[in-house]
Amino acid sequence: MEQKTIGLCSDHAGYEMKMVVEGYLEAQGREFKDFGTYSTDSCDYPDFAHPCAEALEKGEVYPAIALCGSGNGISMTLNKHQGVRAAICWNVELARLARQHNDANCLVLPARFIDTVTALAIVDAFLTTPFEGGRHQARVDKIPVK
Repeated sequence: MEQKTIGLCSDHAGYEMKMVVEGYLEAQGREFKDFGTYSTDSCDYPDFAHPCAEALEKGEVYPAIALCGSGNGISMTLNKHQGVRAAICWNVELARLARQHNDANCLVLPARFIDTVTALAIVDAFLTTPFEGGRHQARVDKIPVK
């Protein structure tokens, strides 16, 4: 996966795990842009998902990583954007398949349902697994966009 600046976003439920992910990315020397939130204060995930998705659409970030409590709300929001393929992954195999078969460009972590060791293993798998193309490309091409 070609990597530029990685986009990050979360709501309050994903904030602490997002900070762990940021530390992991920093330790690897990877660039990232944090679209918020910036605390555990209650907030609305769309306020941070939309700017991150817009940056992904424009090519300003690639890929993106998003977190919320279940992963569902932030994923639904991200996937409303043209060209964003956000995949909720709670284990390494799902992350690999999201990249290999679906060319996912946004990883979504369900922060309340996984531990940080698992989260970092998922992030690593997502960032290092290439898209297989081939028969999968035709399927990805059928995903409707605006």
